[in-house]
Amino acid sequence: MVNDDGIATPVSLTTRAASSIGWLTAQTWAAKIGGFATMILLARLLTPADFGLVAVAMSVLPLVYLVADLGFGTFLVQADSLQPIMVRTAFWYSLGSGVVLCAGLILTAPLLEAMFGITGAALVIVAVSPAVVFVSLGSVPTALLRRGMRFRALSLQNGAAAIAAQAVAIVLALAGAGVWALVAQMWVSQIIGLAGAWITSRWRPGRGFSWRQFRTMAAFGTNVMAVNGVALAHVWAENAIVSNVLGASALGQLSVAQRLVQTTQDLAGSAIAPVSTVVFAQVRDDPARLRRGYDRAISMTYVLITPALTAVAVTAPVLVPLLFGPQWTQSIGVTQALAIAAVFAVGAMLDHGLFYGLGRPGRWLAYAVVVDVGAVVVTAFAVQSGITGVAVGFLAVAVLATIVRWFLVSRAIGLGLWAVARRTVAVVVIAGVAGVAGWAVGAMAAPLPAVLQIAAAGATVFVVHLALSSILLRGAFLEVVRGVRGRVRRMQGAV
Repeated sequence: MVNDDGIATPVSLTTRAASSIGWLTAQTWAAKIGGFATMILLARLLTPADFGLVAVAMSVLPLVYLVADLGFGTFLVQADSLQPIMVRTAFWYSLGSGVVLCAGLILTAPLLEAMFGITGAALVIVAVSPAVVFVSLGSVPTALLRRGMRFRALSLQNGAAAIAAQAVAIVLALAGAGVWALVAQMWVSQIIGLAGAWITSRWRPGRGFSWRQFRTMAAFGTNVMAVNGVALAHVWAENAIVSNVLGASALGQLSVAQRLVQTTQDLAGSAIAPVSTVVFAQVRDDPARLRRGYDRAISMTYVLITPALTAVAVTAPVLVPLLFGPQWTQSIGVTQALAIAAVFAVGAMLDHGLFYGLGRPGRWLAYAVVVDVGAVVVTAFAVQSGITGVAVGFLAVAVLATIVRWFLVSRAIGLGLWAVARRTVAVVVIAGVAGVAGWAVGAMAAPLPAVLQIAAAGATVFVVHLALSSILLRGAFLEVVRGVRGRVRRMQGAV
């Protein structure tokens, strides 16, 4: 059941959350698998420099998106109640700022090219700048869909947008369009996603803008914007350091490794962050329920996500050349370091949703500033060792950031420090043992074809990981098993 404010009632909250995660996961698998296949093909048709050019443009865009939205979308998702004037105010601000920022991005493109030190980046930045307006137009309808936990609709429309965009990119790459195939992919994805949000939400803006509501939302939203802005500035700074010191090809190698690890992480757990914000916002006034929910969620997150990341780290020496070709071998060590770092960073997805759901983005902002500034400093020193050194620096920062989060979460929800940390410690032990076992099997399978090596090592990682999870993370493991069995029964019943 959903009340007049679009908030799920407590009775249906667990069911709706599970359904939302299921739909988002299905959409992610459909889109990401197609996207990954597209990336494999594009990596063979395009050059590392092409990916480097787009990486520059895409590191600039999200920072502009944040200013255009000002965190109002997140405010609408977690607010106790919504007033029509509040929603209209959020929309008109977002649209107006999006148009202004799009124009500003076009005018400053030559300066951004000079900053990154990559010839041709300005033209690509100009070409992708209209995306700012697309995102601004879709911000409020998308937030309303998320608030109502209408993740089924979001999943279907985003999946359709991703598939259409990938098809366009492949056709253009085969036609010799080069970097413009990647630009077109972004355009098609944004336009179809925007149209879907407006059609599905059935919301239409009316006249009216309230400065009082603007100030209320801005007090919350500026913290959200600052959190994401710091993270994006972090990426921006790192890309600038890598491109200026090591060149566009090195940035392309780093970008492909990041996309491989991110795709793996998204396939397993991309549904967690958007759903967790909504759910934690609805139980934040019940401390006992909040603590139980957090412990349950973090355990399940680790059980679901870390096996795939461990498998990528173990199989990267064979996986990367097989997927992308021999010209991407520099990405092997980077992929391994990033995959291990992602194991430590898995909890950050849930903790991010926790603090937003609690209405405390300011505390997460303080954490983000310390971690991201430290990461940029580490990158500035590590870049002298090449992109592998940069990735190892990411790993060191991820470990330290995880320890800091233990203290923050412990204080935020009143759970003991060891009660927060023990899940991470358990999963590190599990991933370590599973990784060693997978590496040993992969080494024995070295004479076999690459596909069989990957299959043997990957299967070993998953079997060992699940076996140890059934002991060290037993509650979460059994819940995942029950969930899988329930879905199988429902599918059989439908047939």
